[in-house]
Amino acid sequence: MRIKQENIDGVCVLRIEDARIDSSVASELKTELLRLVENEAVVSILIDLKDVEYVDSSGLGALLFGHRHVKANSGDLKLLHPNQKVQTLIRIANLEEILEGFDDEERALKSF
Repeated sequence: MRIKQENIDGVCVLRIEDARIDSSVASELKTELLRLVENEAVVSILIDLKDVEYVDSSGLGALLFGHRHVKANSGDLKLLHPNQKVQTLIRIANLEEILEGFDDEERALKSF
């Protein structure tokens, strides 16, 4: 899985550079999110999905896993640039209240 990490105003921005978040990379994403929360004590994570075209149930599970661990450490995890397919999957799973998404990076960063 290709991920670029940058820190912007205290928010860890993870830019996913793969087109898919599916069973082939979900465990890798979980590991990365867990590493950030436990080893680096990151509490604000913004996952940029601009290059992601497809997310399956295991990918959605990885995002929820990260959200749960960040919340347990009094933080928050939000999504940036989720495409229509990803938004539909989140809506079908009734997760709009849990996985907040933004189309504008500046607004997303200010929301933390």
